Amino acid sequence: QVQLAESGGGLVQAGGSLRVSCAASRRIFGTYVMGWFRPAPGNAREFVGAISWSGADIDYTDSVKGRFTIFINHAKNTVSLQMNSLKPEDTAVYYCAADLGSGRTSRHEDHYNYWGQGTQVTVSS
Repeated sequence: QVQLAESGGGLVQAGGSLRVSCAASRRIFGTYVMGWFRPAPGNAREFVGAISWSGADIDYTDSVKGRFTIFINHAKNTVSLQMNSLKPEDTAVYYCAADLGSGRTSRHEDHYNYWGQGTQVTVSS
């Protein structure tokens, strides 16, 4: 129903900034949620942050709160994750995900139906 593609990953020194983006293959109408995840033990995915289509519902995991910001650009069908004050612990493949139905953010990966292939973010010390 929709394809997602991340971009913008790279190598950054600790304390630096990077913006990763996720482009959708088509415009999405109605309520939806875009989330960002990174790998967790056991092939699971760790929640990073999420935003509802209207921007009214935004959520971040505690480890990135105050450093990361999620933006939706409806005109470009993209969602971006601005990462500031990066730490080596932030090194990971960052995945974007979409839930096309609820309009409410969730921290659980099973809530999301569509996923991108990920973009690598490496933070050097």
